[in-house]
Amino acid sequence: MERTFYIIRHGQTDLNKQGIVQGRGVNSPLNAHGLKQAEAFYERYKEVPFDRVITSTLLRTHQTVEKFIASGIPWTQHAGLDEISWGVYEGKPQDEEIMSGFERLVKSWTDGMLDVCVDQGETPDEMKIRQESAMLDILELTKSDKLVLICTHGRAMRMLLCLLTEQSYAVMDSFPHTNTALYKVRYDGEKFTIDEFYNTEHLNGLNE
Repeated sequence: MERTFYIIRHGQTDLNKQGIVQGRGVNSPLNAHGLKQAEAFYERYKEVPFDRVITSTLLRTHQTVEKFIASGIPWTQHAGLDEISWGVYEGKPQDEEIMSGFERLVKSWTDGMLDVCVDQGETPDEMKIRQESAMLDILELTKSDKLVLICTHGRAMRMLLCLLTEQSYAVMDSFPHTNTALYKVRYDGEKFTIDEFYNTEHLNGLNE
């Protein structure tokens, strides 16, 4: 059966705004602006007859799609959708030292060195294994569904889009990832195709 996946990033958290590293190990809630972003997304897409909502296990994704869940749409959490682990960087401000570390790391990934990570963190190769397993579960779970809403995280979403479009994780930064940005991805039973790339129209006019 052909399925369409609406894949979004969670709304803003205070840690996003403050430039503090989150990652898989930091379970932060949405801030007031993040709740407004979630509301704006809901108002724009509440008439879409979603068959299922799937989120990561982290609170910020749950809160972003809370109104869809409250409307009675079946909801599943999957740890495979959790953000990448940023290891020893998590919970720390993005100061000059950490930003330099990020830049070196991302350049390594862009250069194809996908087996490197922050100390105690996850590599893109490890994320790929986690996300491949998650998608197998999700495709099995949604085999009778037509429209599925997925809420995940910025870096995780970029990597997932690489996986779905059969591209190397080295090109992950080609996918922008503002809070609550939408990618609409169609699955024909064999291949995934991006039908909408980085749609943020629901955020128009929304000021912090």
